[in-house]
Amino acid sequence: MIFSFDAFVTEALFDRSGRAMFALGDGTVRLQTEEGFVTVEAHGGAMGGAVLAAAVHPSGVGIVTGGDDGKVVWSRIEGGPKGTGEVIATLIAEVKNRWIEHVATSAASGLIAFTAGKEVHVRDAADPAFARTFTHEKTVSGLAFEPKGRRLASATYGGAQLWYARIADQKPTILKWAGSHIAVEFSPDGKFLISSMQENQLHGWRLSDSKDMRMGGYPSKIKSVAFFDKGNLLATAGASGAVIWPFAGASGPMGKEAAEIGFSRDSMVVRVAGIDAQPVCLAAQDNGKIWAAHMRNGRIETLKAEKGAPISALSTSADGRFFAWGDESGEAGVLEIPDLSGPRQFGG
Repeated sequence: MIFSFDAFVTEALFDRSGRAMFALGDGTVRLQTEEGFVTVEAHGGAMGGAVLAAAVHPSGVGIVTGGDDGKVVWSRIEGGPKGTGEVIATLIAEVKNRWIEHVATSAASGLIAFTAGKEVHVRDAADPAFARTFTHEKTVSGLAFEPKGRRLASATYGGAQLWYARIADQKPTILKWAGSHIAVEFSPDGKFLISSMQENQLHGWRLSDSKDMRMGGYPSKIKSVAFFDKGNLLATAGASGAVIWPFAGASGPMGKEAAEIGFSRDSMVVRVAGIDAQPVCLAAQDNGKIWAAHMRNGRIETLKAEKGAPISALSTSADGRFFAWGDESGEAGVLEIPDLSGPRQFGG
């Protein structure tokens, strides 16, 4: 299923039931139904606006978006079978005269976090009165919950900070590394924190002892990372192919080499995704192409062969059957992922 939204695709996600959700640069959210998509005017209204960040709501129902209007909104379909219920948009929070550039959510703790300049704000999906604010010296450029949802990592200049998301007055744990950090991601076992940097490299910390992990050698900025294969592998963008780091064992990638797969001479990988339970990585390029690779048998299959605008959003469904994508021109799609467990296919 391929379609056009005529607006930059900020994020493409799946809800708990496997329905696709798209957050767009025109301030709208598109929710998949049996008949197609319904439109939610989540941000901007008649004055325009843009969705800058999005994440699946902690309940698994609908999408939480942050916009350049300073609002955090929960858009979803409630009641009725298979997306035929009422379309609802609820304002979760608003920070006047600020952009909400990063959003993170946790199904484990039910918490929603978002950035507004130098501040990180936390809300509880089950308690509208709950609110926490964590202030940083520099602008916050990335946000992620640990798997259990109790701690929150923020990326900023000079490293990352770890906060207990429900505690009001605290000093964060500081993970230092010189340079500008623009995104963070926890490993699925919670043992490692990975940060993407402005300087075309990744940096990592083993959280048990704060030991540094240098993960460099990239020709461009790493805009996307994804753990997959039960957390044993990490795929990253930022090169001519997908860069795969091994994360099995207590030391993760320390002392190990990364592998680059799907090398292309005329394009760069800009978005990656993975299947949680399988050794299958998806990679999207700046020329609009998308492919998938099986890490065990070496099989690579093209999923979207048509060239187009750079892919700006990519994700897989929880069951690993489908992937959703969107690009900078507003083209998007929801397609099935083929079974790659068979023998390697050449020329595919």
